[in-house]
Amino acid sequence: MSVIRPSLLASAVTVALALAACTSVPPQQQASRPPVATMPGSIPPVDAKPADGPKEVLRPATFAALPGWKNDKLREAWPAFLTSCEVLVKRAEWKEPCTIARDVNAGSEGAIRTFFEAFFTPYQVINTDGSDNGLVTGYYEPLLQGARKRGGVYQTPLHRAPEDMLTIDLTGVYPELKGMRLRGRLVGNKVMPYLSRAEMLQNGSLSGKELLWVDDPVEAFFLQVQGSGRVQLTDTKETVRVAFADQNGHPYKSIGRYLVDKGELTLDQASAQSIKAWYAANPARQQELLNANPSYVFFREEKLTDASKGPKGALALPLTPQRSIAVDPQAIPLGVPVFLSTTQPGSDVPMQRLVLAQDTGGAIKGGVRADFFWGFGKEAGEKAGRMKQRGAMWILMPKLASVTRFR
Repeated sequence: MSVIRPSLLASAVTVALALAACTSVPPQQQASRPPVATMPGSIPPVDAKPADGPKEVLRPATFAALPGWKNDKLREAWPAFLTSCEVLVKRAEWKEPCTIARDVNAGSEGAIRTFFEAFFTPYQVINTDGSDNGLVTGYYEPLLQGARKRGGVYQTPLHRAPEDMLTIDLTGVYPELKGMRLRGRLVGNKVMPYLSRAEMLQNGSLSGKELLWVDDPVEAFFLQVQGSGRVQLTDTKETVRVAFADQNGHPYKSIGRYLVDKGELTLDQASAQSIKAWYAANPARQQELLNANPSYVFFREEKLTDASKGPKGALALPLTPQRSIAVDPQAIPLGVPVFLSTTQPGSDVPMQRLVLAQDTGGAIKGGVRADFFWGFGKEAGEKAGRMKQRGAMWILMPKLASVTRFR
């Protein structure tokens, strides 16, 4: 975390005001995606106090009130919980339960259930409007076909972060801006918002920043939405992971919503699959569609050391397929267990399970709002693309913790 000295306060305020239109949450520290999942929002000027208003609240509950708690296969969530404990154990209220968890029989449903019921209290998440349900979407880790060198069908680049993009952290001076970053560029002696997707692609400013080349521009776009993925390189016969590195500071705008607003799709048709079909059927309007989202994500390459593990989330720890979710860290503390009650993608079949809040996403805003990590590959992508369900959430906090709400 960078700290701005008091002597630099005046210039920091100037920078903050100049960049107020391009403020973003630091995607997953750097997480699996632009923290889709997914991206930034605006903040008030730094010399103004945060507006007082309704905030998400946590209502004490009981395990008996959690729908499906007794039926969940908690052994499947246990590795993800132990992963979270690698970070949580450093916090005073988590030290005892995370330490004791090391000795719990990981193969016993009864032992794991008894552990949670003995050491934790559930709190139902309530939205600012008093409602107790919200939107649950899905994301995944895609596989793209690519090459290290441009040629043949590999004409679409994935880019590294540009050196001229400024990333400014004002948390040291303004604690209320915790988790926010300002992104911009210097033009002469002025700080300006960084370039949008359309501007970067039109003026060639990303030339020389190519990381890899892939064979499908729309898949590259959706890779940016997911925030991370794998690329099978045909020229070097290796598979690498491309992880979220940074983002240009412009707010994420849904191209599905763009097509709905244009009358091209109905709201219930606006899935990833339908968007891809529209893109293929309208070649003359392809760039128009992609440019409707001014946000642009930059990547870095990572070695794929263990293909069974997911990408790193906001805690810099691997995500667990179907047991990790992305949340709004302003409403849900990162790392904590969350009991999620929702339904399977595109159906009314209940999906009630313990998950861990291990990721963030710029489009994930509010209390009862989650992005469910389905894992890697085509089947995970199909489920993630169809998932727009309603759901309720309860966070589990150590019994010794003082809990009212988290802001």
